[in-house]
Amino acid sequence: MSDWLVLVERPNDVGQADTPHKLMRIRDYLTRPQLFAGRRPSIFNIARSYAYQSEAYYASLLAEARGHRIAPSVQTMVELSRKSLYAHALPELNAALQRDLTAGAGAEPNLVVAFGQCERPGFSKFSKLLFDWFRAPLLEVVLDTKKAGEIDKIRLLPVHALKAERRDFAMQAMADYTQRRWTAPKERKMPRWTLAVLIDPNEGQPPSDPASLKRLASVAAREGVIVEPIYPGDLASLAEYDALFIRATTSIDNFTYRFARRAEQEGMPVIDDPASMIRCTNKVYLAELLETAGLPAPRTEILDPKTRLDGVLDRLGSPVVLKAPDGSFSRSVHKAATLDEFKATAKRLFEDTALIIAQEYMPTLYDWRVGVLGGKALFACKYKMARGHWQIIKRDASGKVIEGGSETLAVDQAPAAVIELAEAAARLVGTGLYGVDIKENETGAYVIEINDNPNLESGVEGAVLKDELWRAIINWFAARLEARIAAGQLPS
Repeated sequence: MSDWLVLVERPNDVGQADTPHKLMRIRDYLTRPQLFAGRRPSIFNIARSYAYQSEAYYASLLAEARGHRIAPSVQTMVELSRKSLYAHALPELNAALQRDLTAGAGAEPNLVVAFGQCERPGFSKFSKLLFDWFRAPLLEVVLDTKKAGEIDKIRLLPVHALKAERRDFAMQAMADYTQRRWTAPKERKMPRWTLAVLIDPNEGQPPSDPASLKRLASVAAREGVIVEPIYPGDLASLAEYDALFIRATTSIDNFTYRFARRAEQEGMPVIDDPASMIRCTNKVYLAELLETAGLPAPRTEILDPKTRLDGVLDRLGSPVVLKAPDGSFSRSVHKAATLDEFKATAKRLFEDTALIIAQEYMPTLYDWRVGVLGGKALFACKYKMARGHWQIIKRDASGKVIEGGSETLAVDQAPAAVIELAEAAARLVGTGLYGVDIKENETGAYVIEINDNPNLESGVEGAVLKDELWRAIINWFAARLEARIAAGQLPS
């Protein structure tokens, strides 16, 4: 049985007949920390009041200090105390609510969501998203009577407000949520850590292929670390793991950022962390960062719609490379050879962004990709240009992707200037995992981009290191978890 714990204020709020998990009064949890020496339980804080400085508030606060997983967290309590603090979630939640209503869910004045399930049929997608945003056992959503399909209020639901069928529903929802964690576990040695690997099964070009992730899991198992895949809909269960490794293409406006943000809130080591995602996914930021640090990069200008484009060509030469700030995998990167082509391309890009990048064109037969982990180079690859194209990836009119070949070298076999530049560039962003793209010609080495979500495949980036590639990543996570233990943030 998993180490689940249900905290209640009064013994009759949840009875032992309602759950197979251990019950404890909140007061006992607050005053008897010795009961949890060496344990890290998953806790549901099912209270009568979640007010500031209430018993439930302090239970969640102390749980975080003890390294226990608890729902709701103090942050959730604070956010749900005022609408202004959770307003940032309403556009996405309202959109999900509208989709469920459009699909045939009946209009209701309010909805009760218990452990990610809605008591009313037809609201499954909305209720799951709500639980992703606010991981709390019991939530009530009051709908706006004047604006159909919009939320007026979200609040934590006190347990004593549940009566009869609603109470039965909530207890069954709790059983459903914990079911897979406490029934018939396989006999195995207790792992040192559990690492969640976030993947998107629908992604056409993921940063790691399934075979490589299986290799990661195999290497991790030998290090006493259990690797488990999680998916875009699993945000609510993220805190059940010790660390997060994102292996889906990152973006500020998709599920990957929400996972990174939640992991950081939970104190979990994460690759990629939210700050790295924000910095690396925006080329305007990177251009300014590299210039401020004095690192060599192609001559670059940041343009707005009022910039005189003919002057840009005079300064940067022709052709010129144009980039949208947040493109990835060579998307939204264009080459313009004439002023008319430059203006037409810039006009298209300005439809979606207030600023774009113009960069000096540097033709090379390949780009260096140096993987940097924790400030040190991990691997060095030559990504060759696609045949007959000026980039490493070419997309034809049908959308088919054509890639150039690759060659992987040991770090000490790559040019020292390239490795040193890559490490210096990555350290400007953070201490996680980065792929630094560098062009090298007769005048020197130049940083093109810093990627927060570099490809990692056993047959390419791991061709030289082999299992050591995955062991280095596991050790990065383990070192940070051990540091949390040393700092008293996790039980030993």
